[in-house]
Amino acid sequence: MEKDHKNNIKVKILYDNEASEGFKSGFGFSCLVEGKNILFDTGGDLSTLIYNMRKFMVNPKDIEKIVLSHEHRDHIGGINIVNYCSKVDVFIPRSFSSQFKSWLSLHSNVILHEVCEAEEICKGVYTTGELGQSIKEQSLIVKTGNGLTVITGCSHPGLENILACASKFGEIYGLIGGFHGFCKLEVLKRIRLIVPCHCTMRKTELLNLYPKTSKKCSVGFTVEI
Repeated sequence: MEKDHKNNIKVKILYDNEASEGFKSGFGFSCLVEGKNILFDTGGDLSTLIYNMRKFMVNPKDIEKIVLSHEHRDHIGGINIVNYCSKVDVFIPRSFSSQFKSWLSLHSNVILHEVCEAEEICKGVYTTGELGQSIKEQSLIVKTGNGLTVITGCSHPGLENILACASKFGEIYGLIGGFHGFCKLEVLKRIRLIVPCHCTMRKTELLNLYPKTSKKCSVGFTVEI
């Protein structure tokens, strides 16, 4: 069941390029928004995702929603996780291929949602909607008592554009996920939680620039938002 405690929401990193001891790494990204039962992206392969979920004692049957950021293998490679879920809502950008949509539609336990514009997907959780041009991508926005935490896949549309969209919903507290080649690091100075993951090219620079607000991302990491 979804919890109503606004501050009792944690993000668990299930798939990342780096892993803590006892977990497995892989090229890709996935995290669980615990307290909302939302899986964001599925990493690059199912076996690694399942292994790390078991280490975290996460039961796939408890997942109520899956949100996929964009149609790249390192973010959708573990999508067969739907076969381990009970009834699950899957939110994908409308620009996803017809083949992928058709494959998902074959699953009787999947309720498919094609996302275009920003919208609320459950209480206190929003999608930015499709952003970007050549590579369209959606990000997740989670509202808690601290403010908004934005979760990104690879930030192909530009992290500054994603943050501008998210800020329409309120003040941004946290930022978690892949930032890709984002270099305007000064834009993040007012964000109180920064967790650069996966494809972030300036990860070390970010951690050094914001030592009090940034956290090192790896599989096995849990952060309360």
